[in-house]
Amino acid sequence: MRDLDVIFEDNHLLCINKPAGLPTQPDVKGGASALESARTYLKLKYNKPGNVYLGMVHRLDKPVSGVLLFAKTSKAAKRLSAQFRERHVKKHYLAVVEGRIRQQANVIESFVWRDEGACVTLVSDVPTKNAKPAKLEFFVLAVRKDYSLVEIHMLTGRKHQIRAQLSFIGHPIVGDNRYGGKARLKSGSIALQSSSLEIEHPTKHSIMTFSIEPPGTYPWDLFTGLL
Repeated sequence: MRDLDVIFEDNHLLCINKPAGLPTQPDVKGGASALESARTYLKLKYNKPGNVYLGMVHRLDKPVSGVLLFAKTSKAAKRLSAQFRERHVKKHYLAVVEGRIRQQANVIESFVWRDEGACVTLVSDVPTKNAKPAKLEFFVLAVRKDYSLVEIHMLTGRKHQIRAQLSFIGHPIVGDNRYGGKARLKSGSIALQSSSLEIEHPTKHSIMTFSIEPPGTYPWDLFTGLL
């Protein structure tokens, strides 16, 4: 089991900092995953016999690092899943992309659909068959050399949405070779991090924000070996 970087834990929630290169759940080949590592952590910490319940309420792509939330009870899982489904959750990301972005803020609004054979999300400016609307906004925090550091706010939650939409406007995420990125980063990572997540607590109904670092303190070396 990998050492688990726990951000927050109570009776209903377990929030961790997922490392890049680790899948959220086991893939078809099995092996290590954030879900199984979290289950093992709970089993050992609380000396639980048998299988440990842990609900997966959202996912991060394997090469993406950052805030990942699990539910420790079925009640919490049901309520959190509803929040994600109804888009009540606020999700913020940080990314380093190729190219110098001139505008300080922008909204990307397009249509996306999956090519399951190629395992990619495709993007179009106009509606196409089976496409769903996808929207995000981003803010340029800094520019260095031929790279831009951006903060991204998700307004919809499509698979590979950030990766596909940023590539579509000509600024693929550094290291994201699947979506046109030229560089390669170590450990199968890309320069994309889930930096914060805001939810309503499933039983206390208070607003909670989980983050890696306080906003505005991210250095360029957030992504190891990038520049």
